[in-house]
Amino acid sequence: MRLFALRDYRRLFGAQVIALFGTGLTTVALGLLAYDLAGPRAGAVLSTALTLKMLMYVAVAPLAAAYVDRLPRRTFLFLLDLVRGAVVLALPLVTEVWHVYVLIVLLQAASAAFTPTFQAVIPDIVTDEADYTRALSASQVASTMESLLSPVLAAVALAFLSFDRLFLGTSAGFLLSAALVLSTRVPDARPSGRTGARDRAAAGIRTFLRTPRLRGVLALDLVVAAAGSIVVVHTVNHVRDGLGGTQSDVARMLAASGAGTLLVALVLPRVLDRVAARTVMATGAGVLTGGTTAAVVLTATGLLGWTGTAIVWSVIGVGMALVITPTGKVLRASVARNEIPEAFAAQFSLSHLAWLVTYPVAGWLGSTAGFTVTWSVLAGLAAAGTVGALLLWPRRDGRGTPAGSASAGPPAPGVRASGTDRSTLVEAA
Repeated sequence: MRLFALRDYRRLFGAQVIALFGTGLTTVALGLLAYDLAGPRAGAVLSTALTLKMLMYVAVAPLAAAYVDRLPRRTFLFLLDLVRGAVVLALPLVTEVWHVYVLIVLLQAASAAFTPTFQAVIPDIVTDEADYTRALSASQVASTMESLLSPVLAAVALAFLSFDRLFLGTSAGFLLSAALVLSTRVPDARPSGRTGARDRAAAGIRTFLRTPRLRGVLALDLVVAAAGSIVVVHTVNHVRDGLGGTQSDVARMLAASGAGTLLVALVLPRVLDRVAARTVMATGAGVLTGGTTAAVVLTATGLLGWTGTAIVWSVIGVGMALVITPTGKVLRASVARNEIPEAFAAQFSLSHLAWLVTYPVAGWLGSTAGFTVTWSVLAGLAAAGTVGALLLWPRRDGRGTPAGSASAGPPAPGVRASGTDRSTLVEAA
């Protein structure tokens, strides 16, 4: 494959894959750590930890984008990997719930700075439009492979090790990722043309708020967060307390969701060559709304057993992939090349703002009102996000090409150029 013939991309992609698997192990281990510390209150503890994570993502990502073109990006990514590795290494040593919260704040602050910087590096390394499309797909496949295989690997490891040993694997993954980043020639960012830090931090957010299709993407982020919170927050308590399962069963149920995501990730790149991004993402929103509604009905009737849970979790995984995978292409078609870091950081921050809403609902409401009531609220949020996306993102969305877009490359599939002003047109297929 021509894409992987690019030395720097190959190494950077390897760093991403290794760090992703480390993060996947942390996700499983963190849920089990919460259960070990808090028992039946594990959902509330995990929800609080994840809420803190979202606060860091919302607050730190735009600031990182504001200053990233003033820093050597390779060194910046390397140091952030080292910080994450050190923090995760300390997680097995905690004895109190508040210890978890402090370490999560440090860990996720580093991740909030790392992820948008990493995403913005890719178009500077992979300059060919076709290869860049493949790079986006490869990145999504890596993420979905992690969501599928990390829980499976965790399930195998938990048969022989205590869950706290999983954190050691995560730390090692971050250190290896740091070494690969250091061996990669990462170009420094182009100056954005904005001098004030506040202006730079807010630039990407302003772009989202004034662009119809990007406002639609924000509504779709709420759909993903509402459905995903059911899986992330409630799998531990549902499997351990509701179904009487083991630690390994928790990992296997998370793998069911990852399997749905992986299935879509393997076929979606070809679909996006023929079908507009809006159509694919709207379909994903419908799948997620249907999945959350099915979860409510099954838990209300007492029918959410092992098979039902696996099916619903898989459906949610399918819907999340349909929404998330095309987002990068829509985003890149909406901004000039030198604004890509700010736009990616804004998407990273604003998408996690949705999780900042749904995580507390899932954890705190779930621990007091039960799954049926909580999942009904989350299903309502998913439905509202779906309707909002269809209204905010018109079937025909014309917007003048931003200044400097001559260097931004051709529009993504589902985004077509037309007219003398090269305005972009996003339309349903």
